[in-house]
Amino acid sequence: MRWPVAIAALVMILGGAGWVATAPGRLPPGSLDAFSGDPARGEQAFWAGGCASCHAAEGADGEARLVLSGGRRFPSDFGTFVAPNISPHPEAGIGGWSSDDFANAMVQGVSPGGEHYYPAFPYTAYALADPQDLADLWAFLRTLPADATPSAPHDIAFPFSIRRSVGAWKLLFARRSFVLAEAETAEIARGRYLAEALGHCGECHTPRNALGGLDTARWLAGAPNPSGQGTIPNITPGALDWSEADIAGYLKTGFTPEYDSAGGHMADVVRNLLQLPDADVAAIAAYLKAVPAAQ
Repeated sequence: MRWPVAIAALVMILGGAGWVATAPGRLPPGSLDAFSGDPARGEQAFWAGGCASCHAAEGADGEARLVLSGGRRFPSDFGTFVAPNISPHPEAGIGGWSSDDFANAMVQGVSPGGEHYYPAFPYTAYALADPQDLADLWAFLRTLPADATPSAPHDIAFPFSIRRSVGAWKLLFARRSFVLAEAETAEIARGRYLAEALGHCGECHTPRNALGGLDTARWLAGAPNPSGQGTIPNITPGALDWSEADIAGYLKTGFTPEYDSAGGHMADVVRNLLQLPDADVAAIAAYLKAVPAAQ
């Protein structure tokens, strides 16, 4: 009878350790208090981060892209994720959040209620963002129109519907450093920050493993389109043989050197980058020429 008792005790100990290890982690209170948020700078972070691309309504254009009512659906191998309302509405959106709530969502991927967010929300990239940019973004978001549209639930099947399991995913795959470890120039460093942190280019352009973790050894090497329609291209040197000027021109206008035009989600990316200074777009192009070639 001793062996069953010992095994049961071991299972309980391991289960308890796993429960503790996968608990949602929080930042120290007041993490953004030392930073005075500037909405004008926050607007630049907003466009660099592509917030409207996910959280504005499908087909929104012009000023409507600033109404972050949510509702866009994003299919994946694990189910369909639905972007939530992040407008300043006090009930339907994030108008009732504190700066701590916002910081924990962006950096830790944790909700105000203490649940893990699914990594369809690219907090593993935003975790690399400068706290000043987060404070500025928070200030800008609070200036936007409030919208009362309720957030729709995700359509995620068991066992992926167990939020606690995301804690284990974070232990395995959450990034806390840049993939391009060394930036040879200040321009490349700026492009790395825009592409890897705010712009989270790798979330689409990098292949994933069976558990949905990014295969950083094949950074920006292209990936299947989660919608099942086609593939997302390899944008590393060699596969993408454009010059820096070609890349910057495409990111700013949506036209390739062959005069094809950006479509799908990339068209949204181009609309976002139109709001950034030309120097930032050039920095992203310089970064893309500096990353290692990948097959």
